Amino acid sequence: MPESKKQIILEYCRAKGLERIGLEEIRALENELRARLGPHLKTSPSYIAGVLRAAGKTVDYRDRFADPPMEEPYASRLRKSLEFHDFESAEASLSKLDEAYREYLAAADRTGTRLVRTLVQTGKLRAGSLAANPRVGAEKRAEKAEIASWFRIWLETPDLFFDWLELRKASEEFQRLKANAQKRTSG
Repeated sequence: MPESKKQIILEYCRAKGLERIGLEEIRALENELRARLGPHLKTSPSYIAGVLRAAGKTVDYRDRFADPPMEEPYASRLRKSLEFHDFESAEASLSKLDEAYREYLAAADRTGTRLVRTLVQTGKLRAGSLAANPRVGAEKRAEKAEIASWFRIWLETPDLFFDWLELRKASEEFQRLKANAQKRTSG
């Protein structure tokens, strides 16, 4: 069974005894992945940073696609809350994030509200990047463009977002998008 990127990243960190990872270590990991999986392989620094953070490593790396660094109690609540594999997971993710946002807002917790907004912004950027990627199929790009617009609208008007979403989901345009997405996954 071939090694996964994640396995290689974690194995490399164990072998090198890395606990704190910065840009230099991330570049070394990119090189290690290419050496072991082929020179054509491109792995984003964001992906590497995310794998390492999930493994409990201290990562001193930030870019616009990476989840923001979070300390407790935020990490327990918000980690893995940003998902948008399809329309349903994007809506569930926005519901969870919105719930946390409302709680932090009611408690005047600026750190919490900032982290939620940063996660939604990251989702918008990631979905938008997939929507613009010519290597992604046309139907999937359309789905990701729609999801990116959801994140954008939530950021602009969180109080109106779910009312807007219900109207959007009832539209003919959305029904076509959803039907195309379902055909792709079932076919």
